[in-house]
Amino acid sequence: MHKSPGQVGEASRPQDLVARCFASAGTPVTKEPTRLFRTDVKRPNGLTLVPWQSSESLSWDVTVVCPLAESYVTGSAREAGAAAELATSRKEEKYDNVGGQYLFAPIAVETLGGLNTSACQLFANMGRKISSTSGDAREEAFLFQRVLVLVQRYICCLVT
Repeated sequence: MHKSPGQVGEASRPQDLVARCFASAGTPVTKEPTRLFRTDVKRPNGLTLVPWQSSESLSWDVTVVCPLAESYVTGSAREAGAAAELATSRKEEKYDNVGGQYLFAPIAVETLGGLNTSACQLFANMGRKISSTSGDAREEAFLFQRVLVLVQRYICCLVT
């Protein structure tokens, strides 16, 4: 199937990479679960089908932000990763009603390569789980590389 310019294939989307990483870590997930904990049509990008931590499943939502956008540039000029952290705050507000049902991990990736703190922790944890499965201690570093390269490819697809 031929894609028109600017059309992004499912394998190129950051949220799909996160789902594949969970699968590599041996954790089954469902993508874009409906009626999870919101009453409107908005939903997170995914949910683990087995407990991730503390006997709770993990729900996540990915956003890609440009630190050069007018709404982020002032904070980004002061501190690296500021745009990702601001986007994280917005995601946490959006999904504030998760409550005790699920753990929630907002994943904010900056187009210039920054990640929010909780995403770094999640990917480090996931990388360790993948390493224990594969036996390759470099999996954590590979995971961070895959995420950042995919974001660059994603941007290219959107711009062309």
